[in-house]
Amino acid sequence: MRKGLFGVSLVVAIVAVSMWSAPFDAQTPAAGAQPGARGGRDGAVGDQGGGRAGRGGRGGRGAAPAGPSKPTPRWPDGRVNLSQVPGVKGFWNVMTGSPIAPAGLPGNLTLDQVPFQDWSRALYEYRRQRGGLDDPHVRCQPAGGMRFFTVPNGMEFIDQPELQRIFILDGENRDWRRIAMEPGRKHPSEDDLIPSYFGDSIGHWEGDTLVVDTVGFNEKFWFIRGGLPHTRFMHLIERFTRINFDTLRYQVTIDDKGAYTRPWSGGWDIPWQYTNYDGSPGGEIHEYFCIDNERDAQHFAGR
Repeated sequence: MRKGLFGVSLVVAIVAVSMWSAPFDAQTPAAGAQPGARGGRDGAVGDQGGGRAGRGGRGGRGAAPAGPSKPTPRWPDGRVNLSQVPGVKGFWNVMTGSPIAPAGLPGNLTLDQVPFQDWSRALYEYRRQRGGLDDPHVRCQPAGGMRFFTVPNGMEFIDQPELQRIFILDGENRDWRRIAMEPGRKHPSEDDLIPSYFGDSIGHWEGDTLVVDTVGFNEKFWFIRGGLPHTRFMHLIERFTRINFDTLRYQVTIDDKGAYTRPWSGGWDIPWQYTNYDGSPGGEIHEYFCIDNERDAQHFAGR
């Protein structure tokens, strides 16, 4: 951010406090909504599960076209193609998403149904009251857990079956996750795991669904917008299903014995975007680095 944005930053931080006084999921679009947000962090403003366009947002421009979607694309060997196809550019617009009803998929838990432990419920309420001012992602920390799928600037899959791996690339700070696809692969032992933002991920196909099992998270991030707590014990089972050309269904089960009394699940749909955010053809994920000349964090209200 440029040095001259002090005044704007202060206003943004103040607006954030009022916005975050409501539950983080309250303003998330329903499943299948077509966001058109772009640029910037997904932090203070609009970080309640989406709904608000980021800097330069177009309010849906460039998202999937109206009308029936084309069928799910496949590779020559019959496997589902989770990314681009020849002659059709685009990316997954992951700006919004929430595992909490009324947003996301039918069957998502409401906030009062989330099986918090007492301490994690209290921490979540504290983060809400603080209006997101403590969010590490606003200060350029990586978006770990399912937060990876709610940040600006697009996402795509790189499938490398010859190397038995899949990469998921995020336009936000060019973050990436490696999904190991070797048959029979196991996670390192708990003693050998090095906690990280994205953890250790192992994937396999169940029919047309990519299932990803991840452990080994650190506690330096908020794993979803709004500040749901997690601990080093968090274990995620994520399911990616391209239900048609224009829609990627994301479903996740959270198993964290340190923060919740039982495993729980949620999900949302992610739309395919054909164009760039300015409406020009040939949609591609954008380069963005939060830490490049960042000078505004010191000005956040309530810091």
